[in-house]
Amino acid sequence: MSFRALVTRKGADGALANSVEAVEDDALPPGNVVVDVEWSGFNYKDALCLTGRGNLVRSYPHIGGIDFAGRVVSSDDSRYRPGQAVVLTGWRVGETRWGGFAQRARVEADWLVPLPRELSTRDAAVLGTAGLTAMLAINWLKRDGLDTASGGVLVTGAGGGVGTLSVLLLSLLGYSAVAVSGRPELREPLLALGAAEVVPRDAVTTRSGKGLDKEQWAGAIDNVGGEMLAELLKKMKRNGSVASVGNAGGAGFDGSVLPFILRGVTLRGIDSALQPFEARAAAWDRLASLFSPPAYAPWVREIGLSELPAAAERILAGGVAGRIVVDPRAA
Repeated sequence: MSFRALVTRKGADGALANSVEAVEDDALPPGNVVVDVEWSGFNYKDALCLTGRGNLVRSYPHIGGIDFAGRVVSSDDSRYRPGQAVVLTGWRVGETRWGGFAQRARVEADWLVPLPRELSTRDAAVLGTAGLTAMLAINWLKRDGLDTASGGVLVTGAGGGVGTLSVLLLSLLGYSAVAVSGRPELREPLLALGAAEVVPRDAVTTRSGKGLDKEQWAGAIDNVGGEMLAELLKKMKRNGSVASVGNAGGAGFDGSVLPFILRGVTLRGIDSALQPFEARAAAWDRLASLFSPPAYAPWVREIGLSELPAAAERILAGGVAGRIVVDPRAA
């Protein structure tokens, strides 16, 4: 049997080419669970893999897609049965292993999570790595002492997948989400999503020249890194906590120890890719009880496999808001 997939190939000149092809089942990598992929999410990291930027993919031909949801076809592991709905995020799938930009995938059972009944496979793809990351970040902020009475929670890069889902989840949990976006056209949609306030980037990044600035936010979910992270740390309230989840603005930052030693600020890194099963399952259960597909629907766009290369260029150029989900059955 064969299935459709977006296959990335590398030519002798080093150039990459992406095309929708029929792939034989026998070509699937080793694994103990075969899944019929119904939906896949599309992420910034996926764009890096499709374009060759970041050197994430080491061998070709390759099938990308770092997260997907579908139903089990066959399993050599007693935890999963045929027909069961599952979701996969992380574990370098879509990077070092073939991923979800296909109608079928073979993976290890340890990488899967049973999909809560409240979520459809499309819902799971809409959430995907972005939703899991946002939920993990919020969980850690709460462990660090953040509650709804603490004050505003800043969300940088608020127009992206993690950003928009963070705004929605924070608002559903009763927090005051302060969205940071450099795109004025997203102000009203972010307010409609649940943001208490939308501020421009320079509200955070403008430098005062001081080691500490006026205390403003009790928590933050930072998708940007770089200068944004350095400056927002100076503006955190005493004993505030920052969850670092991305580096769209740079992997390094010129920071100061003063927020940590004079205000007790916590900087918490969130790695969603290699989370243990218990943490992933708990996060998905929480997402199932919180997520509102109708509220998030304006931020979702569906595409087919053949549209992925163009979408990769758009997301790398900062031209995508919200989430893109991929239907591998579509052209």
